[in-house]
Amino acid sequence: MKKREKLAGGMILIMSLSFVILSLNGCTKDNNASASKGNSQNKDALMSYNYSDTTLAGCNYCIDSLPVEPLNTSETEALVIMREEELLAHDVYYTLSQLYTKPVFRNISKSEQRHTDMIKALIGKYGLEDPAANHVTGTFTNQSLQNLYNNLVSTGSISLINGLIVGATIEDLDLKDLKDHLLNIDNQDITCVFTNLMRGSRNHLRSFYANILFHGGTYTFQYLTQDEFDLIVNSEHETGSGSCHCN
Repeated sequence: MKKREKLAGGMILIMSLSFVILSLNGCTKDNNASASKGNSQNKDALMSYNYSDTTLAGCNYCIDSLPVEPLNTSETEALVIMREEELLAHDVYYTLSQLYTKPVFRNISKSEQRHTDMIKALIGKYGLEDPAANHVTGTFTNQSLQNLYNNLVSTGSISLINGLIVGATIEDLDLKDLKDHLLNIDNQDITCVFTNLMRGSRNHLRSFYANILFHGGTYTFQYLTQDEFDLIVNSEHETGSGSCHCN
């Protein structure tokens, strides 16, 4: 419990510092390769996130078919915190979709719903208490996540560009958190789901970043490394292989 609260508290601190970017020019100004090449249909898919979400292909099968393995403390904590963290992303994007007509918010919120549903399935498989049972949009059992949600919505509601930067920041942070969790996870089914969640978050980051550039803004990576960020935003949308090994 202390470790989970420390993680969420760290998210609050880091995120509050990250909002400085809303008033500064970022240093990452290179054109997004994915946004600048391909036909108009591909560009529209990138900007609107009009993709058939295949990043979680095979995950339901993997959850059901892979064995139940003993959970270590880190795995249990990761499932609990990521269940609500993915819901936080969904709820922020859903709320911003009520303010802005850009379909990227609405479409990625649907993707985030599938992400949190996968973690819910794992929580059920391992008989853990679901922290988001009877979830109501914008409410969280973890008070640190509640505060984070409030701050994100408040900042994202200032303007469209702020909303897009909030989206990129959430995905940037989500990728770091998932990567850190995977260092302490060895269960096959959890590894499969978290690896696929990372693929989805990379796709979300590409779309938010392309929209930021299109509207004349900039975004500076905050949690990923320079190489990781450049590789993501300058590469194509990824699709899932449907493999339980997440190849």
